[in-house]
Amino acid sequence: MNELAQNIPPAGLSLDEQRLDPAVALSSIDESAPREPHRQFALKHEDCFIVSDAYGDIRGSGDGLFRDDTRVLSHFRLLIGGRTPSLLGASLSQDNILFTANLTNLPLKLPDGPDLRQGVLHIERTRFLWQERMYERLTLSNYSGRPLRIPLRLEFDVDFRDMFEVRGSTRSRRGRSYDAETVPDAITFRYDGLDEVVRHSVVAFSRSPDDLSRAHTEFSVPVAHRAREVLYIEVGKEHAVPDRERFRAAAARARWAMRTKRRLGATVHSSGRVFNDWLTRTRADISLLTTDLATGPYPYAGIPWFSTAFGRDGVISALQMLWLNPGLARGVLAFLAIHQATETAPFSDSEPGKIMHETRKGEMAVMRELPFARYYGGVDTTPLYIYLAASYAERTGDLAFVDRMWASLCAAAGWIEEACARNADGFLTYKRAADSGLSNQGWKDSADAIFHADGRIPPGPIALVEVQGYVFAAFQGLAGLATLRGEEERAAHWQGLAEKMRDAVEDRFWMEEQGHYALAIDGDGLPCQVKASNAGHLLYVGLPSRERAARLSEQLLAGSLYTGWGIRTLAETELPFNPMSYHNGSIWPHDTAICAAGLARYGDRDNVVKLMSGTFEAAVHFSMRLPELFCGFTRSPGEAPVAYPVACLPQAWSAGSAFMLLQACLGLKVDGWKGEIEVTNPRLPIGIDNLEIRHIRVGDASVDVVFERVRDRVVCYLDRRHEGMAPLIVRS
Repeated sequence: MNELAQNIPPAGLSLDEQRLDPAVALSSIDESAPREPHRQFALKHEDCFIVSDAYGDIRGSGDGLFRDDTRVLSHFRLLIGGRTPSLLGASLSQDNILFTANLTNLPLKLPDGPDLRQGVLHIERTRFLWQERMYERLTLSNYSGRPLRIPLRLEFDVDFRDMFEVRGSTRSRRGRSYDAETVPDAITFRYDGLDEVVRHSVVAFSRSPDDLSRAHTEFSVPVAHRAREVLYIEVGKEHAVPDRERFRAAAARARWAMRTKRRLGATVHSSGRVFNDWLTRTRADISLLTTDLATGPYPYAGIPWFSTAFGRDGVISALQMLWLNPGLARGVLAFLAIHQATETAPFSDSEPGKIMHETRKGEMAVMRELPFARYYGGVDTTPLYIYLAASYAERTGDLAFVDRMWASLCAAAGWIEEACARNADGFLTYKRAADSGLSNQGWKDSADAIFHADGRIPPGPIALVEVQGYVFAAFQGLAGLATLRGEEERAAHWQGLAEKMRDAVEDRFWMEEQGHYALAIDGDGLPCQVKASNAGHLLYVGLPSRERAARLSEQLLAGSLYTGWGIRTLAETELPFNPMSYHNGSIWPHDTAICAAGLARYGDRDNVVKLMSGTFEAAVHFSMRLPELFCGFTRSPGEAPVAYPVACLPQAWSAGSAFMLLQACLGLKVDGWKGEIEVTNPRLPIGIDNLEIRHIRVGDASVDVVFERVRDRVVCYLDRRHEGMAPLIVRS
């Protein structure tokens, strides 16, 4: 029995472990109206987000309007004449600001006239979020041939549930909920939390309803023939009277703010219209998830379950976007630095120097019912943090920022060294410090993700293969930075640790017969001889020898791991393989992209193009938005990829994978120290004949780089060069 199926106290059940089994997650969805995840629609602004279905309704148990990890609108449903309207279509604006649902009526019996035939009313719901407030415009258009009084009903509820409650945790006690208070045009809900925070949610209307109760409101809206009437609705902390001007002014501010975000960094334009649509949507998703914190921009992990700052997700998303927008990496590094652990606390899994895994603002986190107010149970976040800092410095040449970060980077390195010293082989291992934390602390963090070939769960502490690669890269990056700072002794020390880690991984993880690296080494020193995608991350950091890299690459692209859509998390030959599982056979776009970047590092750019093509074609089937993950079934002619039932959408590192894959194809690297752009053996995605990177920053200069297909090769040149700009270096 998995952990979610057991009756465990709230502190014993982490959110990541609740993601274990899709069947469990599905059981919480309204079975009367199952919905595919990519037909749900999400909006976000700062620490507020909403998830609804294509009708614009909030009716599934995971849907809702959330503010600071608390659901402040749990049910919201539109009925016309007592019936759900018929869906014509739903969409998000290209900038991810406006959600629009187009609906029409089903046959209705009207109280004051003849029956109304189907399809003579047009109902348009337009919605957006701005400054912790939902704005909605409901437009009713009459094409019936006669004036009508349209019976409109809105059902609503507010449960003030913590995000972890929504995901399945139970609580022994809650705060106090009050009776709803009504005025002619609004209803106010109130909840006093155990954390002594008073939470309000006010649902307000631009016209007074005919009836307003605790659970619904009703309007009888007169609409002349070929005319339209508009109802404005707002949901926020305080009561305000919705109207046209408020809606238009807030929408304009929201769109302007998003436009500002999307202008940060270089942009990509190609000869492929559909390919451009994908990149535009992907860039918009990253902008949507990026929250402006006091320390700078930070990409929140994903909606709905992870709309907060995660260490690992933020670092990887920043690495994916680094070549185009290094400002994102700077914001991530600054935030993680000020939240670096300074004490040892088993409940939060913190130790001095360690980098945060996630942070939460909800009532359960504040009350320490769960450890996630600020949680450090991620074994890979600290080395990834150092690696990002070194990569940022190389991309920008910003040594001044590194100098300000230096004490934090040294503290992080100190924690890694101390933790590695506890292991006989010198590996960085994990074992949760308290039962309330995560049992697995790598990126595959569900409870069944790490195992031996016979399916046994290994004893801890556990050394994951990819984590040792991150440690190798971190020490190597620190050595380079120390050299630039004139700290030769430290540089030699860290370089020695990097080479020691390389030798240890090659010695202890390599499986000669399989041509692959073991998934992990357990607390008894036994390797988990399992073929999984984790080993591909070693290619990304350049740890394997060329010979072993070639053999590993061959395995990653073989049919047991490669599906045609992407690389599975687990080979189908392994005992626990399940293409519908969360981590044991599914496809994660960010994982595929990291493996592809590794292939590119070893010069295998043709297979990178193949992986790019499969990922792009999957995105087309998912309406240009790559979900957090999808099922790992082998691709068949004419069939679409299979959605995972409860995947986050959008997800930052899934969106960013498009740009990591593109960089791997193009072979483009910016050397901030030399002020050069280097391009090595470039390839263009299939079907793309030319592609331009506009306004890419190199030092103080901004240039455009053009790639063109000329017969059987790709040429590259600078379209615009500022005076003093070092030349483009192209290698074949």
